Amino acid sequence: MKKSLIYSLVFSAIMFCGTTVHAEDYVITIKNNQFSPNELSIPAGQKIKIIVKNQDATPAEFESYELNREKVVTANSEITVYIGPLNPGIYGYFDDFHRDTTKGTIIVK
Repeated sequence: MKKSLIYSLVFSAIMFCGTTVHAEDYVITIKNNQFSPNELSIPAGQKIKIIVKNQDATPAEFESYELNREKVVTANSEITVYIGPLNPGIYGYFDDFHRDTTKGTIIVK
């Protein structure tokens, strides 16, 4: 009986320590071929979850050379992008399908 309780406690401790808690998820919306917000501030040194919501009737592509990310967002849908942990700095991103109008910046502090 005691062995099973000990195993249960050890397993629970391992599961608790291995879980990453995100204090905040960040959302970037694409509407009328524009990112909103077009400037996003995030903390340095943390893994970040960004949800990109495309509210347009055409596909878009969240792309960043600095972040090494490239992901298509189909019309009226959303994707999840994980970035970081990042050093302080400025990281650009854009919609590769509408490069002239759809640009944004992530500022890491």
